[in-house]
Amino acid sequence: MPETSYRIATIPGDGVGIEVTSEAVKAMNAAADKFGFQVTYTDYDLGGRRYLSTGEVLPDSVMSELSEHDIILLGAIGTPDVPPGILERGLLLKLRFEFDQYVNLRPVKLFPGVPSPIAHLTPERCDLVVVRENTEGLYAGIGGSFKKGTAQEVATQESINTRLGVERVIRYAYKQASERNGHLTVCHKTNVLTYAGSLWWETAQDLNQEFPGVSLDYVHIDAACLYFVNTPERFDVMVTDNLFGDIITDLGAAIQGGLGLAASGNLDPEKRYPSMFEPVHGSAPDIAGNGWANPVAAVLSTSMALAHLGQVDAARSVEAAAASVLPELKTMGGPKMGMSTSEIGDRIAERI
Repeated sequence: MPETSYRIATIPGDGVGIEVTSEAVKAMNAAADKFGFQVTYTDYDLGGRRYLSTGEVLPDSVMSELSEHDIILLGAIGTPDVPPGILERGLLLKLRFEFDQYVNLRPVKLFPGVPSPIAHLTPERCDLVVVRENTEGLYAGIGGSFKKGTAQEVATQESINTRLGVERVIRYAYKQASERNGHLTVCHKTNVLTYAGSLWWETAQDLNQEFPGVSLDYVHIDAACLYFVNTPERFDVMVTDNLFGDIITDLGAAIQGGLGLAASGNLDPEKRYPSMFEPVHGSAPDIAGNGWANPVAAVLSTSMALAHLGQVDAARSVEAAAASVLPELKTMGGPKMGMSTSEIGDRIAERI
């Protein structure tokens, strides 16, 4: 019987993205060796460096090649010399939209031995996932400017919410909740954003009959920020729109120990297109090249990639190996970690 094989596209990107992607690949290779599957990699030079040298962001030919892979491992994108919006819209959002990665999955999990800025927070109280709608909302890019550069300038930015988009991401969140602790929270702002908020809440209520074992709750986004800090245990699975999810998951990263531990997946759950997995942190050009970047978020993103591919045991092994290293770090990032980026990656790979 032929061995299972996966085609993986790597986009290391810029800055520390290059460094942490190398460690993610180490973890993937160690998992492949242990659990008996094969991986082949194609590396793509995309990001700020390529844009500055060629003027290209994401050529159509590269998009076509990427579509032939099972998953994409992304490091981090961005350099100070590239104006905001060029790489975000032309690369990151284009990949999400073109490959219909309509779910952004962000675990918020405090691992043992990791200090949290929240006093007395324990791992038992902080283990949730945020399901963020990833292809609509304000990030759809609908809007424009009028009389730009004048005192009468007007800027509009529209939030797009379709029944199709809202329903499919809420259904995915229900499935996640049914596999976890059976509790789903819808997060929005229904008292002010009455049209979009009503669509989200009514859709969640309509779908509840399909998942009788899942309890349904609602919380306003501003209240959710408070609860994330003082009672994160009230959440199991949260589903929310694109902008709210983007913001609140950075708060989640803070309470779980920092961006260096925050993993994410941009998913096409139906696997029609490749899904993309990336650490949440940026390219951090100020520390790039020093071996100070914490690669754990990239490795945990690799664990998510393995789960998406159906390699559940391998995914658990990678997560457990990464978690086992965390108590040995003196800090969660920077020059005082006690180990370099590559040393952390080596130790994780050895324990898979």
